[in-house]
Amino acid sequence: MNTTADARTTWDGIYAARPAATDPRPNVRLTETVAELPPGDALELGCGEGGDTLWLARRGWRVTAVDLSAVAVERLNALARSHGLADRVTAEQHDLGASFPEATEAPDGVEASEAPDDTESTGGTGGPDGRFDLVTAHYLHTPFDLDRSAVLRRAAHALRPGGRLLVVDHGSTAPWSWNQDPDVRFPSPREVAEGLALDPAGWTVERADAPRRTATGPDGTTAEVTDHVLCVRRVRRAAGRA
Repeated sequence: MNTTADARTTWDGIYAARPAATDPRPNVRLTETVAELPPGDALELGCGEGGDTLWLARRGWRVTAVDLSAVAVERLNALARSHGLADRVTAEQHDLGASFPEATEAPDGVEASEAPDDTESTGGTGGPDGRFDLVTAHYLHTPFDLDRSAVLRRAAHALRPGGRLLVVDHGSTAPWSWNQDPDVRFPSPREVAEGLALDPAGWTVERADAPRRTATGPDGTTAEVTDHVLCVRRVRRAAGRA
């Protein structure tokens, strides 16, 4: 059976079989995209070991991190505490096909981030303004049933005006990948963007490319892989629209 319970059991088993990371590395596509952005409220979909979440928190972001695996979530909350980042990190267990997280409230005395002057709006095109300045989804692939386009569409709507959705997918099969199907097809970033069906008056594609890099697998082996990178920015309501 292909159920949420099956998926939780599988991913819990995958993480439980690995030693708990003590200082996991962030993904390079995140660091190169976000390094120059001012910190705000971030959401990570599929946080795994938490390298991206911790990297963001160290740079002042308030991060809500979600994963289907209770093992991953518990480990990340413990890591955040051990690194002195518990006030900036909230890790939650979510089945993204059934529930979607809300932004963590800012601590007392800390103002929520504001949209840049050129994107101020009381209601962005396509629905009410969201509460996140950044949503990231790195390698959000699963062998289980998940309407990924619907999840990413909801993520785009969860952005404040000026906020960005960063989606990084596999564009090739690494030797250590759980999916070794030689016939697997990797949708291009433009195809992923088209599948979101976002109103171009409310969202704009800032990046859609397929860079290559040398990656290191869980066992320490390396291989050249392709990433499919999509970055979508929410903009203000288009002039003249109701």
